[in-house]
Amino acid sequence: MADNLDPTDWAILAELQRDGRLPLTELGRRVNLSPSAATERVRRLETTGVITGYRADVDLAKVGLTVLAVVRLKYPGSSHQPLHQLLAERSEILECLRTTGDDCYTLKVAATSMGHLEQIIDELAEFGSTTTNVVYSQTLPYRGPRKLPTVAGTGRGAER
Repeated sequence: MADNLDPTDWAILAELQRDGRLPLTELGRRVNLSPSAATERVRRLETTGVITGYRADVDLAKVGLTVLAVVRLKYPGSSHQPLHQLLAERSEILECLRTTGDDCYTLKVAATSMGHLEQIIDELAEFGSTTTNVVYSQTLPYRGPRKLPTVAGTGRGAER
């Protein structure tokens, strides 16, 4: 699908990632399209699954989740359903990535206090050994891709 995205599509994606509530007339103005053309482009990006949804970014501290941590989990078993059940139940676990290397999973966890974080880690430790890093600050919040990176020397987008 990346080969089918032109610079205008990437500009639309960048604008909508900055503000998912941007009115289509304003989006069109920012990317030099008529409102109807912008609407059509957005619908195509949604239909093809490039845009998978819209969400609100929440300030964790303002909702009482003042401790943010990255937890790595070594999961020795092959039945991952019990972990998936915990992930579904614990809203404090914001993100979970299955990874290669020594750790099987990397999780982003928000907690109200160090004690609360400890409770979550204790639950995760039932599945395997954990390594926890507390986040001091978020230098670069998740922003999503703005354009397809080019591969050095080819002038083409990176193959995935």
